[in-house]
Amino acid sequence: MEGLLENSPFLLLFIVTALVFDFLNGFHDSANTVATLISSRAMEPQKALVLNAIANFAGPFLFGIAVATTIGHEVIVEAAATLPVILSALLGAIVWNVLTWLLGIPSSSSHALIGGLIGAAVIGYGFDAILLPGLTKVLLTLLISPVVGMLAGYLLMKTVLFLARGASPRINVFFKRAQLVTATALALSHGTNDAQKTMGVITMGLLAGGVLPSFSVPTWVIVACAAAMALGSAMGGWRIIHTMGGKFYRIRPVHSFTSQIASAAMILGAALIGGPVSTTHVVSTTILGVGSAERMNKVRWGAARQIVIAWLLTIPISALVAVLCYLVVDRII
Repeated sequence: MEGLLENSPFLLLFIVTALVFDFLNGFHDSANTVATLISSRAMEPQKALVLNAIANFAGPFLFGIAVATTIGHEVIVEAAATLPVILSALLGAIVWNVLTWLLGIPSSSSHALIGGLIGAAVIGYGFDAILLPGLTKVLLTLLISPVVGMLAGYLLMKTVLFLARGASPRINVFFKRAQLVTATALALSHGTNDAQKTMGVITMGLLAGGVLPSFSVPTWVIVACAAAMALGSAMGGWRIIHTMGGKFYRIRPVHSFTSQIASAAMILGAALIGGPVSTTHVVSTTILGVGSAERMNKVRWGAARQIVIAWLLTIPISALVAVLCYLVVDRII
């Protein structure tokens, strides 16, 4: 294997690009797991990012790699899973992640990667390259999870408010301290779900490059992807942290505590059954659900509307960028 990698600079470039995507995924999505933790003043920013990085690294080792199999084995046909297609998909997702980070918009790396795979596979091999059952599973998970996230946040916040009725202001001390557990659970769920997407993509490339005889995620791929995700999470995408931590409404400890529980339960549950949900979508909508449970006009719905528009543009734009990248990459290889 080492000799093959040494003699295959394009394969090495592909692996590096995949890890860059994974790093940017962690960097971009760090807001998902620390924004409410920081905004509610439950933890200092740097400590929150370190905790986030450690938990993100540990996630894939604790909860398996079912999502990697879904992404790498069930979206496009094996014949279309060539290095030019996968590399182009990664480039499309990277461009969209960087653009939305610059604009401070929390978008979905999962949607961007799926869009990239669709665009590159279709331009290279036609619509027959898409595995409709697997793609339907992925898209349904991605589309339904925000709705369920908002509902879960709303219902859980109503429950917490009912249970905490009549409590003194000192209950905020509990909500702050409890976030050490809930924020860790959320970061573990993020590392479990999101790092696996890159694991699946790298394994697809290794299979296409002849390094692997069948689809099976090597241990070194798990370690490399977990490390890249953790490093990106430790750096922190502050533009998006500010958006998620303050533009929807003023986050208090009870909001942070409740949204973290709802988000972690959904994301981890999806990861265990192989559903690649968007952490960004789930966390954003649980925050909205939690705020609206207190009162509907608490939420700045204009800010939420802008984010939804960005979500709708993610798949088509990343697919278009991947198409353009494929036209260039295919000529070079």
